[in-house]
Amino acid sequence: MIKVTRLNDSEIIINAELIELIEATPDTVITMTTGRKIVVKETVDDIIDIVVQYKQKILIRMD
Repeated sequence: MIKVTRLNDSEIIINAELIELIEATPDTVITMTTGRKIVVKETVDDIIDIVVQYKQKILIRMD
């Protein structure tokens, strides 16, 4: 699960495993595998970094 910030400054937690697509339009839009779209303040690169960090934490815990 990762934390992102909506345009209204509210923070939400989303399941990183359900992210299908991330677009900059110019706002960052995260499309989930369910079809739900979430517009967030973070950049595409920020989201990628957050997801990579999240997955690294999971792998470390599996060792």
